[in-house]
Amino acid sequence: MAAKTTPQRKINSGFGARTSASDVLRDIDLTDTLALVTGGYSGIGLETTRALAGAGARVIVAGRRPAEARRALAGLDRVEVAELDLGDLASVARFADDFLASGRALPIVINNAGIMAAPLHRVGPGWEAQFATNHLGHFALVNRLWPAIARAGGARVVSVSSRGHHGSAIRWEDIHFERGYDKWLAYSQAKTANVLFAARLDAWGREFGVRAFSLHPGAILTPLQRHLTREEMMAAGWVDAEGNGADPTFKTPEQGAATQVWAATSPALAGLGGAYCEDCDIAEPEDVREYALDPEQAERLWSLSAELTGVDAAAG
Repeated sequence: MAAKTTPQRKINSGFGARTSASDVLRDIDLTDTLALVTGGYSGIGLETTRALAGAGARVIVAGRRPAEARRALAGLDRVEVAELDLGDLASVARFADDFLASGRALPIVINNAGIMAAPLHRVGPGWEAQFATNHLGHFALVNRLWPAIARAGGARVVSVSSRGHHGSAIRWEDIHFERGYDKWLAYSQAKTANVLFAARLDAWGREFGVRAFSLHPGAILTPLQRHLTREEMMAAGWVDAEGNGADPTFKTPEQGAATQVWAATSPALAGLGGAYCEDCDIAEPEDVREYALDPEQAERLWSLSAELTGVDAAAG
């Protein structure tokens, strides 16, 4: 039976903006289901790990600071930590090779790790770090892990994007900001890439039973804001002079984790994929930019990413 295409509109999931990750999983048994969560030891990643493990899943938390991850995850059962630097393709290859050598299938991948509004920094052969870390690293990771993902049967890959993608399409003529850097445009481009990657992965992966989603987790105060000054966040209305939250629309970290947990596990999404989600539901069309779901843009980005990273599972 051919996989259904997914209209970009709400499915009335029964959840909403204030749903927590544990609420999403209340009636879902993930006993011994293996999940990979990049950056799953900080912010909404930590809450994602807690919720999945609490529902019985075995969770691999992969990140740049394994010692810090072990401290943050101390006391959680069914969690293992592995080193992974998404800005270093050699690190991505080592992690993937080690995982594949274990022979395990991988039914859930949550591409959660990322950086936001960072000062200009270049990695690898001169790549802009936000595009490289948020997109290219995850692209290479999923492509290298593809044998384990496809073998799982019914796997889901979830890419954490943001409404920040509204700020920029892919800057094809200057992706790596060789002609002047803007930290917010760089972040927006990277978040658009996350949406396009999920759309293209789903279009290809559904033949293998693999579905992919992207999402906006909501606005949450977490270490993701580490590169912003208090003054910048005060000017945006996010915090007060003492650094406390000042915007009542912001979510808690557990609420922020809910949409990615929902996208990774919800039975309501069976047979669906390729959509952009918000507040534990598929988002309405006006909430996602057309360029972020455009099949031609998605194909172009996939081809470029394969060229840059040297990996392409779709090439056969």
